[in-house]
Amino acid sequence: MNDASLEQVHQYLFERIADGVLVIDAEGIIEALNPAATAMLGVTGEQAREKRASTLFRNNASLLNLLNRPGEQVLDVHLPRRRLALGITSTLDGGGRLIILQDVTEQRKLDMHRQELIQRMAHDLRNPLMAMSGFAELIETMGELSPQQQHFVTRLRQTTSKLYDVAAELVDLVWIEAGLPLQHRPLRLQEQIAQAITSLSALAEEQHVVIAFSVQDPLPLVIGDPDRLCMALSQLLKNAILYSEPESTVAIHAWGDGFDLYCSVADKGIGISDNELYLVFDRLYRSNDSRVQAIPGGGLGLTLAKKIILRHGGDIWAASNLGKGSTFTFVLPAISA
Repeated sequence: MNDASLEQVHQYLFERIADGVLVIDAEGIIEALNPAATAMLGVTGEQAREKRASTLFRNNASLLNLLNRPGEQVLDVHLPRRRLALGITSTLDGGGRLIILQDVTEQRKLDMHRQELIQRMAHDLRNPLMAMSGFAELIETMGELSPQQQHFVTRLRQTTSKLYDVAAELVDLVWIEAGLPLQHRPLRLQEQIAQAITSLSALAEEQHVVIAFSVQDPLPLVIGDPDRLCMALSQLLKNAILYSEPESTVAIHAWGDGFDLYCSVADKGIGISDNELYLVFDRLYRSNDSRVQAIPGGGLGLTLAKKIILRHGGDIWAASNLGKGSTFTFVLPAISA
């Protein structure tokens, strides 16, 4: 493709892309903005071109905040007519700024409705679950229980705990399967790995499990939803911690090339038998192994992780040796930086 054709392609994409794009020079003057940006910001091309951004958008504090922060930034930007955009900016050669605005109004509304649904479900379940747990505790205070009675009380407590976990995971799974819009942002996954480790460090300490990680620097860029990918990583890491032996290590490794990004989560725990390995991603599936059944869980975590990875155009698989541990690996398509 010659330079003229390439320039024509760039111009076509600039004009037709649904995201707003602004180019601002080192002096803060708007050099270019595409039709999507004019629609989002409520200005015309004539009003904006060759005007100082700080003057034109003086009433939009969130946009000015994005423009004034150096380096790469990702911030929410309030738009006219009560809409919201995810603003992404980076510095160009020569000191100029490139700003991309992604309208996330509907996505944020869906996320809010999802959170409200989870809260309602948790609220509606809280009273009966607390009653069940309370009765289980009351039974234990009424005298010595036989081994069978103690077993029933223990299972009752485990069931109430499982219901809490299943309700939230089931809502997430239903929304992902229903086509909940995903963010499409360039990322390298290091931050999502760090967030997943931080969120589960208390559980790892409780289980006497050490989390080790090694990450290629830099990782390839991928396009995806950082929150959903963090959710998938958290589910894989939580699963590895829960099914690990005490005083063992869970290892996260991420690497890639110019074509794909790979990430694996490995444990030295219970492991999975060959005849059950192909079932682990099925909804609500849990092994009949007594060691697995003794650990609270709803059988949705791996299903949710797989749905998220598939929604990002990737794939996920498991390898395991019974009694020696398991490794879950996923791959995502990489993009050129």
